Amino acid sequence: MQYDIIIIGAGPIGLACAIEAKRNNLTYKVIEKGCLVNSIFNYPVNMTFFSTSERLEIGEVPFISHGTKPTRSEALEYYRRVADSWQLDINLYEYVENVSGSKGDFTILTDKNVYKSKIVIVSTGFFDFPNLMNIPGEELPKVKHYYDDPHLYANMDIVVIGGGNSAVDVALETFRKGARVTMVIKHDNIDKGVKYWVRPDIENRITDGSIKAYFNSTVTEIKADSVLISSPEGIITIKNDFVLAMTGYRPDYDFLTRIGVATIDPVTMEPQYDNTTFQTNIPGVFLAGVVCCGQETRKWFIENSRYHATNIFNYIKGIL
Repeated sequence: MQYDIIIIGAGPIGLACAIEAKRNNLTYKVIEKGCLVNSIFNYPVNMTFFSTSERLEIGEVPFISHGTKPTRSEALEYYRRVADSWQLDINLYEYVENVSGSKGDFTILTDKNVYKSKIVIVSTGFFDFPNLMNIPGEELPKVKHYYDDPHLYANMDIVVIGGGNSAVDVALETFRKGARVTMVIKHDNIDKGVKYWVRPDIENRITDGSIKAYFNSTVTEIKADSVLISSPEGIITIKNDFVLAMTGYRPDYDFLTRIGVATIDPVTMEPQYDNTTFQTNIPGVFLAGVVCCGQETRKWFIENSRYHATNIFNYIKGIL
């Protein structure tokens, strides 16, 4: 069977693309290497979104949350409900290895099957690939780039690397579960984009010494029982049980390169695509959602990229 469209990635924007395919009576399949909305699943367990729930809605399915800002758990439930409501055709835990061919006749190779499609939409996000620090000791089991549950760090000495929302959330949650927390922040303050209702909390904890913070500093080496920090005061060695490196994430550049998607700039790694249709330099291959960001991962979010699906399908209808 040849599908009209293969959609790679079952995040919110990939689901939005699948909904548009159904609306337009096109044959499609979504292929996802992990679980449904895998990136959101990997968010911190107790994370609260910055946006209100209606800005995360897709497919005209209402998103009702208990508070002003929805939680990770509520988002997972919501997108499960979206997939069920639209009866979307999704293959989970199937990894796409390559895409070859040309518009109208693409071959999509996965670790389980081979598919044929006229059009391919890549909506793989960026959360699956952490930005590595490339320092000695980063490979140790004590180093984590994904935050799980604060209970794991009770009565432990932990270092949180970063000054953004994720790092601040991790520092506060682990501190409140009994961890002894040190933050290492490369700038002279926490990020300007930290959630406004959280900022006073972290600033107060740093001021009163409950959470130790080294500003204008970087971790230079991680050892089994300590961490070396390069700070304005020189190299400091502190006792340490775990390092939670909230250093951000990136799209799968290797996959995009492998299938032939060009980049605009080797520094930003922003892929080449049309700003209206989201078609790449490869006719028939489109990008949707935060995979369009390159290194500028704060450019696209669920909230401001939902329209990608509509734009893509307005164009696809004219070429299929």
